[in-house]
Amino acid sequence: MTFYKSEIVQMIISVVTISLAFSLGFLLSFPLILLTVGLGFILHEIAHKLVAIRFGCKAFYKMWVEGLVLALIFAIATGGRFVFAAPGAVYIYKQNLTRRENGLISVAGPLTNILLAFLFFPLALGSQTFLQELGTWGFQINLFLAMFNLLPVPPLDGSKVIGWNPTIWFLVIGTAAVLFFFPQVLLGLF
Repeated sequence: MTFYKSEIVQMIISVVTISLAFSLGFLLSFPLILLTVGLGFILHEIAHKLVAIRFGCKAFYKMWVEGLVLALIFAIATGGRFVFAAPGAVYIYKQNLTRRENGLISVAGPLTNILLAFLFFPLALGSQTFLQELGTWGFQINLFLAMFNLLPVPPLDGSKVIGWNPTIWFLVIGTAAVLFFFPQVLLGLF
């Protein structure tokens, strides 16, 4: 998998901007938020790119300047309580891309965020302040990213997943929502 210099620069700008948006009201936690948002965002986009390449697509990341501005505006307007997290996307090109292929490419990002939330969760249960805060931010931000991206509104991932397979869309967004709003459900797993 190849990344072009412009993709890397645009990903860095996107990560820093949405990290700032998520950290409004929590500026002292900016390094932790940068780490968790950065990891969640970058791995989400890499998952899209990997699956797209697997299906023979050309794929590259391009930031969305308007989305970055909206992320900051929403964060400022809501005092950091809501972030419009649409900083950019992996653009996919292939003749005759099937609905199934597009659905699988699209669900790969949110599934990556859910997996990351599971990995961060045990840290959130710890007693050390730094690791507990890292785990909590990583858990919450990754589930938020999964749910936001699964909204069935074009051009978000959810519109493509629901267009391919509504059952899979419901299962994935339902899992992210239950874990986000009822994290104690996970306590039975650990």
